[in-house]
Order: sequence, then C-alpha cells, then structure tokens
Amino acid sequence: MSWNPYDHLPRAASFSLTSSDLREGEKLAMPQVSGIFGAGGQDVSPQLSWSGFPSGTKSFVVTMCDPEAPTVSGFWHWAVVNIPGNVTELPTGAGDESGSRLPPGAGHGRHRYIFAALALEAEKIEIDREATPAWLMFNLFKGTLGRAFLEGWYER
Repeated sequence: MSWNPYDHLPRAASFSLTSSDLREGEKLAMPQVSGIFGAGGQDVSPQLSWSGFPSGTKSFVVTMCDPEAPTVSGFWHWAVVNIPGNVTELPTGAGDESGSRLPPGAGHGRHRYIFAALALEAEKIEIDREATPAWLMFNLFKGTLGRAFLEGWYER
C-alpha cells in the first residue's frame, strides 16, 4: 500500500514544482538515485524550480522523501530549510556534502521519490541543524501557505 506523508496534513494552496533533471511520474536518472544498498546511484540532488506560490510567502522548505523505504515511515533523504522567499530554484547537486545533503535512503525494489517545496508565512524557521526532517515537518504543521510536489521513481 503506497502512502504519501503529505496526505493527512491541513489543506494548503498548491503551486508548481518542476525539474530539468526529472519529469513527473518518470524513472529517476542514475545520478539522483541513492548509492546505498546496491542501488548504484550517486545521491545527486536534482535541479528543482517552483512558481505560482501564494502571495505572502516569506521562505521555502524543500524535502525529498522515499515512502517505500523498508522502514515504518519511509526515509527522508534530505531537507533544506530557510530558503529565502525570493529564491525559486535549487541547482543540480545543491544537496551535496558541502551543501545540505542528509544521509542517503534505501534502494529496495521500486520506490517513489517525492520532492516537495513548501511556501511558508515565516521568513525564517529556528531549527537545530541536527533536527530530523520529521521534526521539521512537525514544526511546519501550521504556517504552511502552499505545497508543490514532483514525484519520480526508481527500481533496481
């Protein structure tokens, strides 16, 4: 049974999330795939752009979640917080070790990879660098003006 970690959150406006590295519903290219558990990828974060977000947006959070990872809650690959409200793109590789990449996820069978951009009413989120993406999402329960999604998949 597939699940989406965003399905049960309060309603928010939707906006557009696109990428020059992947297309909605298509297989991820090998560089974007996890490198652990024999998946063979390089954990390169894809280029992401967003537009049409709600007026009043002061900052963004961008996440990558694999809901089919072999855990009870999927696996959150990475999260980037406090992206200024006037920034509307992350280039390919923005999540590398010198940037914001968090631990890689699992690579068993076919996995969906859900990329999300969240438009926030806050200019800055005060959160510890060691906080998990789950803690981040809990703290964003209120104050999210809109959400945009882009989903791909990979199967080894």
